[in-house]
Order: sequence, then structure tokens, then C-alpha cells
Amino acid sequence: MTPWTQSLWLWRARAGYAVARQMMGWPALLKQPRTWNWMQGQFARLANLGDHSAQSFYGHILLFRGQGVAARAEGIRFLRLAAQAGEGKAAYQLGLLSLKGDYANPADAAETARWWEIAATAGHPLAAYKLAELYRQGGANLPINLAQAERLQPRAADLGL
Repeated sequence: MTPWTQSLWLWRARAGYAVARQMMGWPALLKQPRTWNWMQGQFARLANLGDHSAQSFYGHILLFRGQGVAARAEGIRFLRLAAQAGEGKAAYQLGLLSLKGDYANPADAAETARWWEIAATAGHPLAAYKLAELYRQGGANLPINLAQAERLQPRAADLGL
């Protein structure tokens, strides 16, 4: 594929994604199966091309609206990719999933702290606040660390909480 073709493909993916995101504001369109499938295709295309914002958005859609275990797993994969790139919302959501645990993975507060640290660094105010609370209370695989909690509390205040 030539560089020109590659840039055209990326432009088409971004344009389709932008249109699909605008269509999210129209509840009547979301109820139409053909339209919803087209929109998911646009989200998936840009997410698969490596756009971190699209990975976060589509990951949330698959996690909460996807049908079946495979869609949930794919949503978590996209969220993980976005979070590793510094997307705050994706990292916060992965922290919530780690704290809660599920059928395949037990609750892990240390993993939650790792994800929420990424989210707080990205400017997510609730992640900074909840991370300070998590260090105050401790949890599975995470001992109580009051010094760390006190370090994070001003960060949460600076971010708005």
C-alpha cells in the first residue's frame, strides 16, 4: 500500500468515525440495527488503526453494550491498549474492573492502583481521589499506605475533587 493510499484510508476512517460519533446524539438512529452496525464498524475501523481515543470509546461501547463474553473481552483489550497509551478514561475503567474482579480474574487492588495512577497522571480527577482512598483502605495485594494517600490527596484537589 502506498503512503498516499494509506493516508487516504486513515482519512476515510477518521471521517466515518466523526460522523458516527455525531450520530450518537440521535436516539432514533441508535435504535436502528443497520445504522448501529454501521456505526460500530466505523468505531472498530479507527480503533483497529491504532487511534487511542477511538480505542477508548469503542472499548467502552463493547464493554457496556457488547453482546457476549467475546465482545466484553474485545472491549477490555481496546481499553487496555488505550490506557497503556495514556488515555485516562480507559485506565480508570480498567481500574474499576480490576477492583471488582470477575469470573476469570480475582479482585486485585494493586492492579487497580496501577491503572488509576495512569488515569490520575492523565488528569482524571476521580481516579486521583479514589486512588488516595484505596491507599488509605488497602485491599487485595495492596497494603495500607498512608504516606502515598497523603501525597495523592492534593493531586485530586488540584484536578477538581
